[in-house]
Amino acid sequence: MSVAQRAPKQASSTPTGVEVSIVMPCLNEAETLAKCIKHAQSAIAKGGLAAEIIVADNGSIDGSQKIAKDLGANVVDVPRKGYGSALIGGIDAAQGRFVVMGDADDSYDFEAIGPLIDKLREGYDLVVGNRFMGGIEPGAMPWSHRWVGNPVLTFISRAFFHAPVGDTHCGLRAFRKDAYEKMRLRATGMEFASEMVIKASLQGMRITELPVVLRPDGRSRPPHLRTWRDGWRHLRFMLLFSPRWLFLYPGIALFATGFLAGVALEFGPVKVGPFGFDISTLLLAGFGCLIGYQLVVFAVFTKVFAIREAFHPANAAYAAMFRYVRLETGLVLGVLMALLGIGGLIVAVLSWHVVGFGALDPRTTMREVIPAAVLLTLGVQTVFASFFLSILGIDSETGPR
Repeated sequence: MSVAQRAPKQASSTPTGVEVSIVMPCLNEAETLAKCIKHAQSAIAKGGLAAEIIVADNGSIDGSQKIAKDLGANVVDVPRKGYGSALIGGIDAAQGRFVVMGDADDSYDFEAIGPLIDKLREGYDLVVGNRFMGGIEPGAMPWSHRWVGNPVLTFISRAFFHAPVGDTHCGLRAFRKDAYEKMRLRATGMEFASEMVIKASLQGMRITELPVVLRPDGRSRPPHLRTWRDGWRHLRFMLLFSPRWLFLYPGIALFATGFLAGVALEFGPVKVGPFGFDISTLLLAGFGCLIGYQLVVFAVFTKVFAIREAFHPANAAYAAMFRYVRLETGLVLGVLMALLGIGGLIVAVLSWHVVGFGALDPRTTMREVIPAAVLLTLGVQTVFASFFLSILGIDSETGPR
């Protein structure tokens, strides 16, 4: 059962003070801001909401601030540049227990926010608009965003984080203020939208989506969004937030491939069809083991750091692992591997001694040297990785001590 399909918890519908805060990020939106504010005011009146409208201004020089103030909106100046920065500044200033955020370019209909608020009252923590379900009007979204960028990035968010959302980057969404505070969002750019969905999913929040219509924005200037720059920022954020996919799975695959190839080649050349594999491939297999192991170690480092800094929620599996895996455990394992490697090198030297330290057949001796060097290197990596993990785990309940 997906997060969106669970029976939601019930929330009190009795407002205390301001119930809904409508936050609009703004950077030179004088052409469309007034229309957005008036539509929001219409929704407030129609729904009988105890609400406020916040314009989070990110340094406009076209008079947007005056337009907002003249229409009764609360203007919050956000000096730090970026879409995410503007939203964080506006949301932090919000007084309502529910927050609706939407772009101030007239691409979304603020009069249609009632269903989003209703879902929050039912008990959902995050309600995301879905433009593909609601409809995308001609000219509202470039083909590269509609058919490539959004579908690919949304697929990654669903695969990596099990996010129950079909349009991760929709700019119209609503959420509980207390849920937002638990997310501890930090992204300053367009990737703010991805961060919200990812963190809500990781923390097991109740998420649902509703169809919304995307219209062509009403501005005469180009949008702030930059396709390749902001698309890469979204992808980079997802990768950095998923050490399993960035480090762990590639590391395991590379280590397993190198190990199996190394075992097969340790006893002699292997011929597969017209291809013959020998010590050169064995050397590459050894490097594959080393790189794969390092990636797995990076995955553990990243996960422990992410949990410690509250980027990721506490992980029971990691906590259980560190009850048994301590600094001393890693040191013992690392020293044993290093000793085995040193033993292998001693065997190689003795083999050299047998022939009077003369010329050797590398096809024979390298089968002794390569595994020994790999084991020695893995042992040293394990020792120092154990120390580093211990440093990460200082004063942490989830880390090694």
